[in-house]
Amino acid sequence: MDNSLTDIPTPAPVRVPLIYPFEAPPPRGETLEVAPGVLWIRMPLPFKLDHINLWAIDDGEGWAVVDTGVRSEDSIATWRTLFDRSTDGRPISRVFVTHMHPDHVGMAGWLTRKFGCRLWMTRLEYLNCRALVADTGREAPADALAFYRRAGWSETAAESYKTRFGDFGKMIYALPDSYRRIHDGEVVRIGQHDWRVIVGSGHCPEHACLYSAELKLLISGDQILPRISSNVSVYPMEPDSNPMAEWLASLDKIEREVPDDVLVLPSHNECFRGLHARIAHLRKGQHTALDRLRRRLEEPRRAVDVFVSLFGRPIDEANVPLLGMATGEALACLNYLLARGDAVCKCDANGVAWYHLSDRARDDQTMEAEAGASASDVG
Repeated sequence: MDNSLTDIPTPAPVRVPLIYPFEAPPPRGETLEVAPGVLWIRMPLPFKLDHINLWAIDDGEGWAVVDTGVRSEDSIATWRTLFDRSTDGRPISRVFVTHMHPDHVGMAGWLTRKFGCRLWMTRLEYLNCRALVADTGREAPADALAFYRRAGWSETAAESYKTRFGDFGKMIYALPDSYRRIHDGEVVRIGQHDWRVIVGSGHCPEHACLYSAELKLLISGDQILPRISSNVSVYPMEPDSNPMAEWLASLDKIEREVPDDVLVLPSHNECFRGLHARIAHLRKGQHTALDRLRRRLEEPRRAVDVFVSLFGRPIDEANVPLLGMATGEALACLNYLLARGDAVCKCDANGVAWYHLSDRARDDQTMEAEAGASASDVG
């Protein structure tokens, strides 16, 4: 199914004292060394979120790169400038991709063919990417249209979705037909240092972060971002999934496995210190949004009716890519509440899903309100 723009994350204000040790990102076509043998590259994107951070790691006779940029003439021109100015004449030795979204994997096929090197990627990300690319040229399937109508989309929005379906594959060079699988807990030697693979999910099925204890670096991809939060969505391919629970569990996992003294190298915004504070803020922010959603569900609502509660603003249905992301994330929150028994769902005669608080959750909210009133009286 089409999820071509899922790397435009949901805005989330930062209220934690993060430290940004670099004054500015590297200029286009140049690099900035963030640790011995680790270079920061900033690649342009043709989206509202107009950049992605890539990383080049000294791999001895070549450079291992982490993520690649979206397929575009702009990306090709930037890569060629980098080859001329910043790689010391050494080739790309390996291409690591954190996950399957086009701004991360889009140029992987181009780079691996140009340098005759291997693609290193987790299995689910590689296979899901191949499946989504196969949608190019297909008509939007009936299951996908029913999925969005169930969420409350109008016929106009559904028709716009049909015209855009399959765009994912247009932003990705053909992947190599083989790859080197990486998996959770694996230790990969790159040049002079070991990097441990830490897999998270929620934003994507099997997102790979890379952690070097020796260098005190975490390449976090889209799992941890300093100024925005990753989009966590349900898609038509797996409508009953619970990615929000997976994402929250992944935050806990990274907090356990990676110490707070690392320099975090994220895919968007700037390098930062303060990993555990950022995780705590992301976790708290999501639970706050879920509490607002519970209050909104005191009356039956469709997925499209809860956008203001979750995102602080309505979503224009004419902007179908943004509408798709907002719907996907709303459903991720609703499925999370369903799995916890906090909400129930019923479909009407038109196949539209209506969500409302379960009796247990309603009783819990009443008890909390009474307890708060009692505490206020005592004060």
